[in-house]
Amino acid sequence: MAHKVKKKLTSKPKARARVFAALGDRTRVALVAQLAVKSGASIAELGAGIEMTRQAVTKHLEVLERAGVVRSRLAGRERLFELEREPLEGAREFLEVVVEKRIK
Repeated sequence: MAHKVKKKLTSKPKARARVFAALGDRTRVALVAQLAVKSGASIAELGAGIEMTRQAVTKHLEVLERAGVVRSRLAGRERLFELEREPLEGAREFLEVVVEKRIK
């Protein structure tokens, strides 16, 4: 296995596992999709259309934040959430290497 490929597959395994675990829930995937369209969204905005309490949406966002997939900031009394692209790019690159090696 080429050194570059091996490095991409073996670097940051704990961080990568947290990203994949956080994305392993359909509600969290839906929240990430919403943030891809509208960055800087509040919990209320993100919870619109999702049949769960604001508290449940907050817990899902906290999982995503711990995994590094989103970040939050205070704006007055609201927390606004934005995507962190780097962990998602890392996951994408990892999957590309895995798929590429598997196909060959």
